Amino acid sequence: MNRRDIPNTITVLRIFMVPPFVWLLLEDRYLEALVLFFIAGLSDGLDGFLAKRYDWTSRLGGLLDPLADKLLLVSAFIALGYLGLLPVYLVGLVLLRDLVIVSGAIAYHFRVARLDADPSWVSKVNTVLQIALVLLVIFNQVHALLGPFWMQMLESMVVLATVWSGLDYVWTWGQRARRHSGRME
Repeated sequence: MNRRDIPNTITVLRIFMVPPFVWLLLEDRYLEALVLFFIAGLSDGLDGFLAKRYDWTSRLGGLLDPLADKLLLVSAFIALGYLGLLPVYLVGLVLLRDLVIVSGAIAYHFRVARLDADPSWVSKVNTVLQIALVLLVIFNQVHALLGPFWMQMLESMVVLATVWSGLDYVWTWGQRARRHSGRME
């Protein structure tokens, strides 16, 4: 292993954090789950910093990093939904958005052109809101921080951002596919 592999190694370790994180949630060990989620977040920041700062970016890292993030976030939504801490419709919406995006990305890659991950600012806002919701839901299990009104407000913001982000991806990548196919004719 050389230094250039450090960001990808950190990302793989983050992937390995997902099962213990979910287990901790399902065992109602919210403080430990919160700590592990926080460590995973720090590792995401660290691998991104190292990759950009030292130009240790790679195609593999460009695929692994968002995969690790999605595995952690989707697993958190599923577990919190299972525990009744998030509404089922919200979990379903998050899963549907990600399924549409992944399916579209695979189709684009194999039918149109090589896909390079390019998250939009809307998607980044969506991710931040989803992370905030997961953190606050878990934190509320440790220390009641926000009342039901504020949790519902955050859930509503996540619903809006999830729908907007999903539609943005479909529109943006649909336009790219259309432009690319126009050049191919």
